[in-house]
Amino acid sequence: MDAPLLLTEERAGLLLLTINRPQSLNALNRELLSLIDQAVSAVSARADIAGIILTGSGEKAFAAGADISEFAHFTPEQGTRLSVQGHQILNRIEAGPKPVIAAVNGFALGGGCELAMACHLRIASENARFGQPEVNLGTIPGYGGTQRLAELVGKGRALELLLTGNMIDATEAYRIGLVNRVVPQAELIAAAEAMLRTIASKGPLAVARCIDLVNAKYRSEPAVGAGYTMESEAFGEMMASADFREGTQAFMEKRKAVFTGA
Repeated sequence: MDAPLLLTEERAGLLLLTINRPQSLNALNRELLSLIDQAVSAVSARADIAGIILTGSGEKAFAAGADISEFAHFTPEQGTRLSVQGHQILNRIEAGPKPVIAAVNGFALGGGCELAMACHLRIASENARFGQPEVNLGTIPGYGGTQRLAELVGKGRALELLLTGNMIDATEAYRIGLVNRVVPQAELIAAAEAMLRTIASKGPLAVARCIDLVNAKYRSEPAVGAGYTMESEAFGEMMASADFREGTQAFMEKRKAVFTGA
């Protein structure tokens, strides 16, 4: 029997969710994203659960990106639809009334970084690595990365990460504001739990309203919604490019891509 893709553990009023695809460095496929969505949404209606910690199994990866094999041969329409669905799921996490803390252990790349950014807070282990490497595949982030990264670290730093595809370590992620804290790997879950219990000791209505009002700063303007729509459309457009086909093929063949700008 296959192991579950998402492990759940209740811890005296808190919920620990663990992404469980260690054989693929916890890469996010559509089924796994749907399970995370269902688990987070269910907590919203439970008075006995104050918040969620989201982490990855093992020490190598929180989530090392989206599962490229799922969309390497998508049409533009399929790509746009995938991006819109990803936006909807991550937006629900971000807008939920219960705090969600990403406990980032190891790689948080591509869709994994986007998932961590949709959480309300991020605590990283010392071995964590962050990045949006989609340009290495001849494509762009499709789950809100172009929008949330700029919100968290500023336009210039966001563009540097998006355009170079470079990874940064936990210390640099903390310096630029991408994560809230950095702790030793062995203390990661305990640190996330301690922070979440501090929040859980406060008024739940006030906590929910703080989340709602801070989100309003970034989600209420029409131009913001347009940015997400444009990202989905552009993500779909990339599926029709020769560069995307070359980039994904090179990735799966473990070779350097040769891009032509077509």
